[in-house]
Amino acid sequence: MNYLNNKKILLIICGGISAYKSLDLIRLLKKNGSSVKTILTKSAEKFVTPLSIVSLSQEKIYTDIFDYNNEAEMDHISLSRWADVVLIVPATANTIAKLSNGIADDLATTVVLASNKKMWEHISNKHNVQKIREFGYNVIGPDIGDMACGEYGEGKMSSVEDIFNEINNYFKIISNNKKLKALVTAGPTVEPIDPVRFISNKSSGKQGYEIARALADNGYDTTLITGPTNLKIPSNLSVIKINTADQMLEQTLKNLPADVAIFSAAVSDFKIDNFNESKIKKSENMKLNLKRNSDILNLVSKHNSLRPKLVIGFSAETDNLEKNSKIKLNEKNCDWVIANDVSNNDIGFNSDFNEVSIFYKNKKSEVLPKMKKALLAKEIVEKINQELN
Repeated sequence: MNYLNNKKILLIICGGISAYKSLDLIRLLKKNGSSVKTILTKSAEKFVTPLSIVSLSQEKIYTDIFDYNNEAEMDHISLSRWADVVLIVPATANTIAKLSNGIADDLATTVVLASNKKMWEHISNKHNVQKIREFGYNVIGPDIGDMACGEYGEGKMSSVEDIFNEINNYFKIISNNKKLKALVTAGPTVEPIDPVRFISNKSSGKQGYEIARALADNGYDTTLITGPTNLKIPSNLSVIKINTADQMLEQTLKNLPADVAIFSAAVSDFKIDNFNESKIKKSENMKLNLKRNSDILNLVSKHNSLRPKLVIGFSAETDNLEKNSKIKLNEKNCDWVIANDVSNNDIGFNSDFNEVSIFYKNKKSEVLPKMKKALLAKEIVEKINQELN
């Protein structure tokens, strides 16, 4: 099925030797009902002519960051807002480096921010590609094969058909996911002792927030139920703020059923048996009576009528990570358990990085290596897409 009909594609052509293939891509996109506007970098003009692009796209092309003949249309914000997707073909090492360092010195990089084999294999370019992935860019290719420069290896631009299929699949996934509801819990819970003291934990909520954001970006109708954090609230999803485990349980049940539920919150296992209405005075031997909080993950995953199609639990461990996570997977009837070692400060609480093991009910576990939590969230959501689609 064609998902590209009536889509708006902003195509940025950079000055790589594969730039001529962009003409075939324009032809294929137009044939399938897309509108295509094109930004041509200065170096790209050495490889393809503006006239050939205009004749295929039936749209004017853009080259200068300031176009005094059409200031309103040339505004880089207007161009970026017009597009359903911004596509860079070919993405040269120079452009990748600019994007990874936030450089906006021409129209192409300004719009994005509001291959030669040796270039691709150079360690600095690999680092830059990883960096832009962490910024949230999707990267198509490159392929391995004979390149236009006459060499063989990794660095060949993906075929026009592969690029077309990637974009089509992107819109297909979003279209399918709009029918699906996602629920995410994140952050700590706070269990009051008296008006000034409480029990809590070190959870920052960063991983849960990134997963919720990635789900929303992939088209899911997403609700985030969050304990107290210092994080910026994502704008493209519903957010419910809570404090206690009881409040999180109440809001979780209110927002079911869902197609997928990700329980990344660090819910306090215990709460005070009797809350003190007045501040407890200091004493030599203060004793607190605790009782267990409800196990939200366990309740939802074993609820016959409200159980989501996919239930994902999180397991924050300091030792015996595999053993404890597999016990949690089975005892709490999860489909997946995502586990990390919070004793490692590099990937533990408050870190921007994470490294996790995913334990599945019906297939072999896998490890996702250390990466930014935002990138890890995208990887997890891609796996959710595969599971639900």
